[in-house]
Amino acid sequence: MAAAIKAINAKIRSNKVLDYFCSTHFWGPASNFGIPVAAVLDTKKDPEIISGTFTAALTVYSATFMRYALAVTPKNYLLFGCHFVNFNAQLTQMYRWYDYWYLGGSDKWAKIRAEAAKVEGQAASITEQAKDKVGGAVSEVKKTVS
Repeated sequence: MAAAIKAINAKIRSNKVLDYFCSTHFWGPASNFGIPVAAVLDTKKDPEIISGTFTAALTVYSATFMRYALAVTPKNYLLFGCHFVNFNAQLTQMYRWYDYWYLGGSDKWAKIRAEAAKVEGQAASITEQAKDKVGGAVSEVKKTVS
């Protein structure tokens, strides 16, 4: 059994592509990409829920490991890309947080929420009117058919 595992490992290590895809140089950054993906998706959420402290920590973390990814041998460009995306996403989140809490963004969001509620109310009213008209048309068709 050990010989079989050793033979498989030797086969993987002899192929440069397989060697890369079976290494921590690939799987570390690949699994780490969840952080920048979440940060990018969070840009669509309400800035009120952004933690300034945590965002600052993730920004410093990504800046540090961007440098690390280029300092190791061999250079890990996938790790660099992961932290580059995360660094920029966290800077975007930091700007949104700062704008919301310190530059009057909360007032802008209050107006947006009020407009959204108004539009939602109008949509509900139109939906009810449409249901009433359809119901009336259905009853007229039933009378005509009967």
